[in-house]
Amino acid sequence: MNRKLRMHKTNYYLLPVFIVLFFACQTEYLPKPKGYNRFDMPKHEYVSLPDTFPYKFEYSKHAKLLNDTSWISERFWIELYYPQYKANIHLTYKVVNNSDSLKEYLDDAYFLTAKHQIKAYAIDESITKTPSGKTVVYAELEGEVPSQFQFFSTDSTLNFLRGALYFNTQVNNDSLKPAIEFVKVDIVNMMNTLEWRFKETNTL
Repeated sequence: MNRKLRMHKTNYYLLPVFIVLFFACQTEYLPKPKGYNRFDMPKHEYVSLPDTFPYKFEYSKHAKLLNDTSWISERFWIELYYPQYKANIHLTYKVVNNSDSLKEYLDDAYFLTAKHQIKAYAIDESITKTPSGKTVVYAELEGEVPSQFQFFSTDSTLNFLRGALYFNTQVNNDSLKPAIEFVKVDIVNMMNTLEWRFKETNTL
């Protein structure tokens, strides 16, 4: 008789444990949301482009000046690479020979921007004048697009320079926004300090 009582008492004490285990097994656990990269923004500091190019400007000291190694690259095409953000500004330069070539370069620039319309939910274009009087066209693309900022400038007679910002990362553009804004400031400074070295009186 005493043995049976002891068994009943043991089962009584184990009952709450079984209840807790039962409800714990029914709980649905959701994965934690993916964390985003944190960007520590340094101070904007600039250096001058070497004088071996037909154009010159100030670019960020946090970027590496690289040659464009793509199979379609031409002389004076360069890359400005930001290792901290895996960001790249791709710059292409063309000599304007006549009005037909200028139209071709302009059409290409607008076409390359328009290609992103499939993924972009907005493309904001603006035209500004630099302190030295040069005209620059900026296109800011919003959405999950591979290029978030594009721009070009030309003197309409000899020089045409186009640039596009890319990030080599799978992180979405919302989380990249601080880095995008940081590089945009550098791009505006580049265009504000842009000068043409290729003029009618000299060639390279």
